[in-house]
Amino acid sequence: MSLQSRIEALKTRHADLDTRLREEDSRPRPDTDLMVKLKLDKLRLKEELERLGTSTAPA
Repeated sequence: MSLQSRIEALKTRHADLDTRLREEDSRPRPDTDLMVKLKLDKLRLKEELERLGTSTAPA
């Protein structure tokens, strides 16, 4: 996998986690344990993207 492909895959996963977080947060009784896990996963992806020298903002 090329570096650019890896970066794009990470950005896609980051966006997917963001969507899942918003969906969970909009529920009447959000699962706080799931939200913590999703937030940690999203943070790890963001940190990896930063290590690769990119921004998580969509291009």
